[in-house]
This record gives sequence, structure tokens and C-alpha cells, in this order.
Amino acid sequence: MPAPPDRLDATDARLLQALGADPRATVMALSQQLGLARNTVQARLARLEAGGVLAPFESRVRPEALGYRLSAYVTVQVVQRGLEEVAAALAALPEVLEVTALSGAADLLVRVVAVDADDLWRLTEQVLALPGVQRTDTALALRRYVDHRMGPLLERAAGGDRAAE
Repeated sequence: MPAPPDRLDATDARLLQALGADPRATVMALSQQLGLARNTVQARLARLEAGGVLAPFESRVRPEALGYRLSAYVTVQVVQRGLEEVAAALAALPEVLEVTALSGAADLLVRVVAVDADDLWRLTEQVLALPGVQRTDTALALRRYVDHRMGPLLERAAGGDRAAE
């Protein structure tokens, strides 16, 4: 993935806020809403996409809509120098949504989904059986209080949060 821009400016933030409010907005609608030239909006969107600033559309799909009603976090301890191999093996499992390297006792934090408890058991056994995995610990996600969000940070970057200055 290409490197994202070093820092988004206030116009980029306003553009991303507008897209957040209406992800299907046309370039023309965005230019009118933001008071920018159509070419400016188009060029900025292209730069943001090329820089990897915008997450893939699939990140907006909720696993529950596909029948995966259980969500869990699995911490994984890995043999030394085995992170890349284990991460690649985890990426091959469809129920693995995210893999994040950690500092501390656990090496990886893995977000997984499952159809039910039996499916989660199968999946965690599959993770534990991967070459290089020493130990796992699974925590069932019971309720999400704050969904993934960028709105408050975009508002600050757009100049809407004066308390941060």
C-alpha cells in the first residue's frame, strides 16, 4: 500500500467529513457543498485514495449481516521471529478480520468473528494449531460502546475543535 500523505490539511478533513456524511456523494456535489472547484475535489480524492487514506469499502460491512454474530479478540503469543509467518497464516483464515502486533506479553491481537460458540471453538483451535503459535487467550466481545470512528479527529483537523489548539 502506498504511504499516506504526511498530514491531512483542513480541506482534506472537510472533504472526508462530507464523504462520511454521504459516502455516495458525487464529485460535483462535494465541490458545491465545500465551495471548491470540481477538479480540486477530484484531485484530492485521487491523492487520498492513492495514499491509502481511505479504508476499503468492505470495512463498512457488518459481519452480523453475513451470519457471524459472535465477535472475539484473541491474543496470540508467537515463537521468536515468527510474527510474519503467523500473521500470514492468520490472514488466510476468512474469520480473521484484523491482526495487530502488540508490545507486552501478547505478540498479536486478532479480531475474529464466528457464527456461534462451536464455530468460535473451532476457529480458536485452528489458530492455536498454526506453526509458530505458542499460546492463545480468547475474550468474547459482548457489546461495542463506541464503533470505529474518525469524526471527532476529522472535526479537529477541519478546524471545528478549537479546544485542541
